[in-house]
Amino acid sequence: MTYNVRYFANMAPVKGAASTRRGLREISRAVANMAQLPHVICLQEVETRSLRSSLSHNPDTPNENQIQSFMRALDAAMESAGRTHRFRAHYFPAHTYGVGRARLYTTGLAVLVRNDVRVKRHSPDPHDITHRPTNRVGRLLKQSRICAHVTVRCPEGDVVDIFNTHLSLPNLITPQFYRTPERMGYGRNQALEIRTLANFISENKTGDQYLVMGDFNSLPGSPAYDLICDVLDVHDPFPDLVGASVFDLRTRWPTAGFMRFRMRLDHIFAGPGLRWLDFEDTHPFGVESRWHGLSDHVPIVGRFEPRSVRMSVA
Repeated sequence: MTYNVRYFANMAPVKGAASTRRGLREISRAVANMAQLPHVICLQEVETRSLRSSLSHNPDTPNENQIQSFMRALDAAMESAGRTHRFRAHYFPAHTYGVGRARLYTTGLAVLVRNDVRVKRHSPDPHDITHRPTNRVGRLLKQSRICAHVTVRCPEGDVVDIFNTHLSLPNLITPQFYRTPERMGYGRNQALEIRTLANFISENKTGDQYLVMGDFNSLPGSPAYDLICDVLDVHDPFPDLVGASVFDLRTRWPTAGFMRFRMRLDHIFAGPGLRWLDFEDTHPFGVESRWHGLSDHVPIVGRFEPRSVRMSVA
């Protein structure tokens, strides 16, 4: 499962201004009540601890960061739902915005692994894939983008590499950005980040059973999307399984919403050693479901088969 949780900040009354404990609880309940619990969950836009995340922290645990707060809420939700499984979290910090010693807000990725899945390898230091502007001001203001890597062994024994990432938005100040009305995935900076990502994956994957997932800020069929499939040696199984072309998915199955805009920006790409089974519990943004209203994105939830073993990932 892959899910951009928007810092758990989408619940009323703050609606994006700050993280809340209610946001943590509602997403925890949605996960705990899934018919089939994922083996692996990749999250984007997770804070560490900052002014923006302060409302999501319990005053009784002043040193707890956001992923720790979420895991405590998830454990409680799993207990309430009668689930015996639990998840372990691996957090990967990306960037801190601050004035002096005050942290205004932070960014990061997380990979949650179910307790019957063994983590063979993970690096606590994520790989920086950011393409930064050449001017000094642009470099200072540019948000860092990273890729997190975890290698897991399924309960049945197969090894799968998980790569979780969040690409930059297309660079707004380049002429190329304004040459097409559909701009997500049309940025030169995104192409450069994808090539850096491809090098990292090539150097760290353990075989052909790997997944690359996250928020790519790229529409299906865009140059960035096509480049991902090419240089990462992956494919997007979603179009075939739902019976749609990559261009139809832009309007038929959005994963994110901003004001009245609906966009498909989140993807799960599979390496050549994996066969995809289904995308049960995946719903278009704006459709009533367990995920409705919890974030400005909805998750993609799917099941795949490494060789002869069935496993789920979200």
